[in-house]
Amino acid sequence: MNALDVKHDQALARVWREVEADPLIRVSILTGAGGRAFCSGGDLKTYMPWRRQLAQEGNESTISFGGMTLPHEITKPVIAAIQGYCIAGGLELAMACDIRLSTADSKFGLAEVRWGVLPGGGGTQRLPRLVPVGYALEMILTGESITAQRAEQIGLVNRIVEAGDLLDTAFKVAQRYAENGPLAVQAAKKAVQQGLSAALQDGLTLEAALQRQLLQSEDAQEGLKAFAERRSPVFKGVAS
Repeated sequence: MNALDVKHDQALARVWREVEADPLIRVSILTGAGGRAFCSGGDLKTYMPWRRQLAQEGNESTISFGGMTLPHEITKPVIAAIQGYCIAGGLELAMACDIRLSTADSKFGLAEVRWGVLPGGGGTQRLPRLVPVGYALEMILTGESITAQRAEQIGLVNRIVEAGDLLDTAFKVAQRYAENGPLAVQAAKKAVQQGLSAALQDGLTLEAALQRQLLQSEDAQEGLKAFAERRSPVFKGVAS
């Protein structure tokens, strides 16, 4: 069910650090192996006891599930390609992604309250930001799962696709992102993410500051030149 034990949790975190450090990577796709589950969360026999020990030692607050559930850890776009069970920490991983594509047979839920804990990988914070608060509370407080169709209705999932087309669709979306200016894409993601938790004026100030930075970049110069010459731009992802 692609549950993460401590070893695989830390391995996934290493992957994201490599993604961030590699200038040739502009977008990533996160998916589960096997088709039965995207991810069923943290392994209850190994991962949760480790987290409990850290909590008892006072060292648990800065732990990020899979290296991606703390704010602003991944600056590049991430697409979740979901098939099967996407529950508990698995849903928290999916919500930490920027776009969620799902097959019709997928299930979504945050079941942590059933085991005496809360969705501690961002579930209580990201879900109400993605769907209406009442729907978020219903999922969080009951611990019950919803269908992919319901997830799409409330805005948790961007799109439902055929199982055989899931990765192809994800790659097509990724290609669209990768064709755009990488500095601009990352700046736009930052503006949206940080703006959501700020007052409107603060968000507008951040947006303006990021735009000033972009206008001084080689990519902006190339984009304007390509537009004038009626050709596709060749971005380098290099700031001046």
